[in-house]
Amino acid sequence: MSPDVLDKLEQRLGRLHARQRLGIETDDEARVFGGGLNFFHIENWYSVHSVIRNCLRLSGLYWRGLRNAEQVVLRQNTVKLPGLPAPFDGYTILHISDMHVDMSQGAMRHVTQLAGELAYDACVLTGDFRGKTYGPIEATLNGLKEVCAHIESPIYGVLGNHDTILMVPGMEEIGIRMLLNECEAIERDGARLHMAGIDDAHYFRVDNIEKAAERIPHDEVSILLSHTPEVYRQAAHAAFDVMLSGHTHGGQICLPGSVPITLDAKLPRRMGSGAWRYGEMQGYTSVGAGSCIVPVRLNCPPEITLHRLVRG
Repeated sequence: MSPDVLDKLEQRLGRLHARQRLGIETDDEARVFGGGLNFFHIENWYSVHSVIRNCLRLSGLYWRGLRNAEQVVLRQNTVKLPGLPAPFDGYTILHISDMHVDMSQGAMRHVTQLAGELAYDACVLTGDFRGKTYGPIEATLNGLKEVCAHIESPIYGVLGNHDTILMVPGMEEIGIRMLLNECEAIERDGARLHMAGIDDAHYFRVDNIEKAAERIPHDEVSILLSHTPEVYRQAAHAAFDVMLSGHTHGGQICLPGSVPITLDAKLPRRMGSGAWRYGEMQGYTSVGAGSCIVPVRLNCPPEITLHRLVRG
């Protein structure tokens, strides 16, 4: 890491957050056991990836799964909010998660095709831009730049458990407004909508919901971007109206009926994909546009989502 990158990160995020995140990354990169919310991290156990791949080949499902992993579908979700200001009635958010761009090139081509045909007011990217949890970032940034060339601004993003904070300067140069325990007010005709985002809460545990929410007036609508939905309780008790997440991949390799074998997340299964509610907060967990571990999907097609906010 060059001193220039460290200087940029410290100026952008503050010395404490930048050095804390970098230190945790150095300690925890590629760890298979321990760290984060889950004790076991299969994504870092690279010897098992070939085992999964060979099992799928033996079952005859591998090539079908490869084709499925490229067939990104468009989902639509309506979010009814009683307190939504009139100028934001119909406000539409394009939600893309878990792109893993350096190992999901076919899926990314479909994402750009779909995104280029859509109309929306903002785009949010909820983490896991990189395929591995460590290593070079150039291929990820280059792939992300290609995708973002087809996405309309403004674009807001948060980091996931596969991402390094060293990607932040490059991502912001691309035009992504990264929200790392931060919040930005979106104004329209004198009304405001608050878009907040937290740093990774699953693996690196550097999330700070309190800091992200501290400047949001209690009577104004707020949306939280979090890579993982596992912090849904904290988000709801911090009075966020909406939470948009990813991380689970919906299981990625599922039984018929989209029943996930595993979600790699500590949360109720009903929150593992699609729309859900906890208390007064509405949530949505994207199954992701890319694939992890092996670029295969079964009974769980990749997706991008259009969320339409309406006055409830």
